Amino acid sequence: MCFCYYADNYNIIDYFKLEDVMEKMVISTNNAPAAIGPYSQAIKMGNLVFVSGQIPIIPKTGEILLGDIKLQTRQVLENLKNILEAAGSSLDNVVKTTVFMKDLNDYTAINDVYKEFFPQKPPARAAVQAARLPKDVGVEIEAIAVGV
Repeated sequence: MCFCYYADNYNIIDYFKLEDVMEKMVISTNNAPAAIGPYSQAIKMGNLVFVSGQIPIIPKTGEILLGDIKLQTRQVLENLKNILEAAGSSLDNVVKTTVFMKDLNDYTAINDVYKEFFPQKPPARAAVQAARLPKDVGVEIEAIAVGV
């Protein structure tokens, strides 16, 4: 990807590669589940943090939390929070999330927990029902945040 800019009062266009101005940094923490595939917990590029979809895995044990959708949602958001903190960001800096749920009937219950983690100025969000989620969990959430 290339960017260009136009300098005022000059007919100069300067092209440079994205890699020349921003380094892609892998974010990893033991306070969130390890990736269960060929992906990173998060990537920080410039001042943006892209957090991979998190499912309700308990980081200390690696166990999948199944059952109550509110408990699953709480664990997912705790995992997101821990990854964001490892990246030097926080839930307050999240600008966009995508919520994937197994059953759209869980929408209200997921929202009940979600609003505890985003009480003010909640991020933009998409919420969709997925035919199947990894490990047959009930909810998965990914996020984009601004870092520092």
